[in-house]
Amino acid sequence: MRLLIIRHADPDYENDSLTKKGWKEAELLADRLAALPISDFYVSTLGRARDTASLTLKKMGKSAMPCDWLREFPHLIERPDRPGQISIPWDWLPQDWTDTNAFFGTDTWQDDQVLQQGHVYEKYLEITEEFDRVLASHGYERNGRYYEAVRPNRDILAFFCHFGLECVLLSHLMNISPMLLWHHTVAAPSSVTSLYTEERRPGKAIFRMNCYGDTSHLYAGNEPPAFAARFCETWDVPEERHD
Repeated sequence: MRLLIIRHADPDYENDSLTKKGWKEAELLADRLAALPISDFYVSTLGRARDTASLTLKKMGKSAMPCDWLREFPHLIERPDRPGQISIPWDWLPQDWTDTNAFFGTDTWQDDQVLQQGHVYEKYLEITEEFDRVLASHGYERNGRYYEAVRPNRDILAFFCHFGLECVLLSHLMNISPMLLWHHTVAAPSSVTSLYTEERRPGKAIFRMNCYGDTSHLYAGNEPPAFAARFCETWDVPEERHD
């Protein structure tokens, strides 16, 4: 089975939709995805994800299952350098979070007091349990850190969601801390992450990622990737987001 995890196109956060550029990105994405035999679509109920998916669904004559659990990861933390102010878990200064060894462990990242206060792990479990229910309905049942291929298949599933949520799904599939993905990766708007099952013995499968955050459809259409999800590449560029 193949999974496509797709971030929404360039967002208009104020109206929970897409910018003019975002609609162009979604159009180029639709051209790309329409060439694939995607069997099932799942979409976040937030507007920017639904709008992104809408052009692909229209082009393919398909419908999608709306999923609240695919909405952007909602739980917030109080950043240590900003007492009293809340923030998303991936907006955290590197000199602060990298000092906590627990964040680098598959089974320890959730033990940090800041994440516990934000009930981050509880929401993580809630999301990954819903994700596993979907995978089980398509023949792959979670068993510890791998999957039982109860009904092996080559179906393609597409999930339209958000950067922070995508990192949660990937950390679950690859058995790594989401903190590493939240802080060390960037999935540009409309990007596509692809994973395949690997079944080296009958009935035992894992998911292997063969591309992350791919925006080749944008380059094919002479459309540069949007800056959303990134911070300043170097400190001396004031127009790029610093904090």
